[in-house]
Amino acid sequence: MALTLVRSFNVDTLLGPGGALQAALPAYEHRPEQLQMARAVERAFNERSYLLAEAGTGTGKTLAYLVPALLSGRRVVVSTATKTLQDQIFFKDLPLLKERIGLNFEAAYLKGRGNYLCLQRYNAFTKDPTFGSREEVRHWPHIQEWATRTETGDRAELELPENFSAWSRLSATAETCLGSKCPLYEQCFVTRMRREAESADLLVVNHHLFFADLALRGAGRRNEGVLPLYEAVIFDEAHALEDAASGHFGCSVSNHRLDELSRDAVAALPETDGRFTTMRALAARVRTYAEVLFTQAPRVLGLTGSEGGVALKPDRMAQLSGSLDQVRESLAALSAFTASEREPELLALARRGNEMAEELSFLEKADSTDHVYWAEARGRGVFLRASPIDVAKELRGRLYGGVDTVVFTSATLAAEGRFDFFAQRMGLYDDEGVPVAEVRTLSVASPFNFAQQAALYLPTHLPDPAVTGFIEAASEEIVQLCEVSGGRAFVLFTSLRNMERAYELTKDRLPYQVLKQGDRPKQQLLEAFREEPSVLFAAHSFWEGVDVPGDALSLLIIDRLPFASPGDPLVAARIRQLEARGVEAFGQYQLPQATLALRQGFGRLIRTQSDRGAVALLDRRIVTKPYGRAFLESLPPAQRVDDLSALRGWFHEGTL
Repeated sequence: MALTLVRSFNVDTLLGPGGALQAALPAYEHRPEQLQMARAVERAFNERSYLLAEAGTGTGKTLAYLVPALLSGRRVVVSTATKTLQDQIFFKDLPLLKERIGLNFEAAYLKGRGNYLCLQRYNAFTKDPTFGSREEVRHWPHIQEWATRTETGDRAELELPENFSAWSRLSATAETCLGSKCPLYEQCFVTRMRREAESADLLVVNHHLFFADLALRGAGRRNEGVLPLYEAVIFDEAHALEDAASGHFGCSVSNHRLDELSRDAVAALPETDGRFTTMRALAARVRTYAEVLFTQAPRVLGLTGSEGGVALKPDRMAQLSGSLDQVRESLAALSAFTASEREPELLALARRGNEMAEELSFLEKADSTDHVYWAEARGRGVFLRASPIDVAKELRGRLYGGVDTVVFTSATLAAEGRFDFFAQRMGLYDDEGVPVAEVRTLSVASPFNFAQQAALYLPTHLPDPAVTGFIEAASEEIVQLCEVSGGRAFVLFTSLRNMERAYELTKDRLPYQVLKQGDRPKQQLLEAFREEPSVLFAAHSFWEGVDVPGDALSLLIIDRLPFASPGDPLVAARIRQLEARGVEAFGQYQLPQATLALRQGFGRLIRTQSDRGAVALLDRRIVTKPYGRAFLESLPPAQRVDDLSALRGWFHEGTL
């Protein structure tokens, strides 16, 4: 590694009052909260222990963990939930420490292999390029020109639509990559990226890449991973870890995945090869039987018209047994044919076919007590999935035994002032409640003055969210609230159905630019929102990782308390598991999870010392139900308002 540091540097001389950072940046103000967290992270590295650090918005937590990580002299992975933070760390914070402060280190920015052009697949694609639309065809000459000059192969260098379907045939996944057996392995962009990472002191990744890599290691395919060996991990935006980990420690079979296998099989041999006719016939069988299975599945499993997923039940799967058998048999035939050959592409096809057949059998049985099974539809895709109900055991087995220093940090880790909920979900305690390593906790308050900068509007005149007519009444309230704030509002929903309904009821009544999640890429929506007074209707991904400082965002409207739907198969399975252990699921799982989610949503509003605005929660249960106190106590100390005229006075006169 390249790290060579002036030994007089420590977190105090860098981040403390009169330190190197303040000397390099005259406008920089020393933040006691930042230094407090940096010292705690430094201690975790020195003691080789685990740290849970909640740091409120504005504390400067990124530098608070980067500085001690770089001073540790160890190779450290920093994993984030969002690309926005990943970019900030690599392109803003690290150059500051290197160029202005004088720390000498090497850092690498890593993405999943699907972000990079695969030279082997690109060469195959050029022989028979096929596209999903005429619009995609127009991009092809530009891609070809770029492929001849790019030094990174990173798709981000191209201005391609997010849904550019041909990219899946120009890039590789862990499943389709041939690894060291690929004839273009040395020229491969992913190979180059990994070698750069091997000489780096700090690796900047995202949670999905981190857990995809961890899953490969656990499956005995370490050489197929992207990350080199590392000694410590810092998880920023750690509140998102459970969902990210769940998605990578299970299995998933879809019509897309089977179609890709059959397409790759046909492309693996030239038409002049004597084996081509047999290969094409075997691939056609896979495609045909897969189409039958995934045409039947939505109706049999009850996916039609559902929002989200539906649980896979053995009796329902039994109705698909004939189609499942046909798919497995066709995969077995393809695998048997390709396994007898020597070419890496054909051997990889055999492995993929066998893996999918095994996963289909696991999904069909749906009988593992520590997994949840479900199906979901996304666009034209139908997915059959299984994930571990509890990622705690997976993390203990796959991660904690291999690294002795782990830092978890976020603006929202503590529920009702305690870290127990997060620590248990992350497997930091074993089944008897004994810590698996030395775990310290730290809570650093935000330096923002929420009592002066923020108001919390809690109307009680609206109906209960479960009552018919709630979204109509809420939509009327949204119109009146936006009139008070002059637009400049996010309206966040807990379901896409409510978002769509409220949007339709209000879009023609709001005299501002009205935007809706899904109509444009996320970044384009945010850019449009900042340009003029706007109202943005959004759900899910806009609850966190979105940063709109200044006057552009002055009102945050939340339709209801963000309890995870008990109808969601994974949530339902976790509830059943807790209840089977004698644990009261509502108080120990559903409520703390919802309070953390609400805090994340609230956190979109106040981003700087000069920001000022109001959060309006349209769910009367926060006031009328006993559990509402847990939500109120978890939120920053904003001024509470329950009258629209009072809120108007706060906005325009600064008083209540």
